[in-house]
Amino acid sequence: MGNRELTDRELLHELEGAAEENVNRHLTMTKDWHPHDYVPWDDGSNFAALGGVDWDPEQSKLSETAKAAMITNLLTEDNLPSYHREIAQHFSLDGAWGTWVGRWTAEENKHSIVMRDYLVVTRGVDPVALENARMDHMTRGFGPPGGSMLSSVSYVTFQELATRVSHRNTGKACVDPIADRMLARVAADENLHMMFYRNIVGAALDIAPDQTIAAIHKVLTDFQMPGAEMQNFRRNAVLIAKGGIYDLRQHLDDVVLPVLRKWKVFERNDFRSDGERYREQLAEFLQTLDGKATRFEESRDRALAREAQRGERASAL
Repeated sequence: MGNRELTDRELLHELEGAAEENVNRHLTMTKDWHPHDYVPWDDGSNFAALGGVDWDPEQSKLSETAKAAMITNLLTEDNLPSYHREIAQHFSLDGAWGTWVGRWTAEENKHSIVMRDYLVVTRGVDPVALENARMDHMTRGFGPPGGSMLSSVSYVTFQELATRVSHRNTGKACVDPIADRMLARVAADENLHMMFYRNIVGAALDIAPDQTIAAIHKVLTDFQMPGAEMQNFRRNAVLIAKGGIYDLRQHLDDVVLPVLRKWKVFERNDFRSDGERYREQLAEFLQTLDGKATRFEESRDRALAREAQRGERASAL
């Protein structure tokens, strides 16, 4: 269709066929599941309001790293109303776009349901602190940078894949087969959601290459996870990164680069001067990110080695 600037309305019209194809694809690939099947209800007991015992830190079987990851991931899922508003505003509630918005929202809602039920039943974290954090985070809301259809769909492509990686690694960090199974199920949903958005961006690259690469460049260079404004995010992010659940290297190698390769961003020959400039800037940004990831890994390895030495000395005493 050539390389021309399109409005959001025009993009939605041009991409309607891709949206319908990918909604149908999603519905054939997704598997129905029920949150209650992933929660160990026998582990539950009443809290003080119903004659039981309120939460105590000793009741949790989760490590500090696992707690930080579970809380961050759950609060991220809790902010679904903000994400629904974002895609509903930039997509449409008509036709295939509306079908996707509704289906995606319903599927995403399962994630917060199952994770909260698991944490409350197993007493993995303080339920009062968790509820207070939910109230605060949802009140703040979240809106990714960009403000356009292409920015929105580009952002959620990377964010869904990042969430998949984080959920999968959090399940392993919990050292609980039930949590691992639960978060593997959630991660599978996130992967299918990512594929929908990734395919829409791929179609947009064919329709409006320069416009789309500009959005991808902006999203990646300004990227932040949707939990960035939540309470204790910086502390929790450090624990998550140190614990190997989600760090800069995973962000680059497991999220950003695979998606860019799928789109053949550095192989395309349909960019004009503006598109070429954004692609060159993106290549430079990826090199910088790689350097930062390497420095973080080296710093983390040194810190873990020091902790191990301190542990050995303490054991010898």
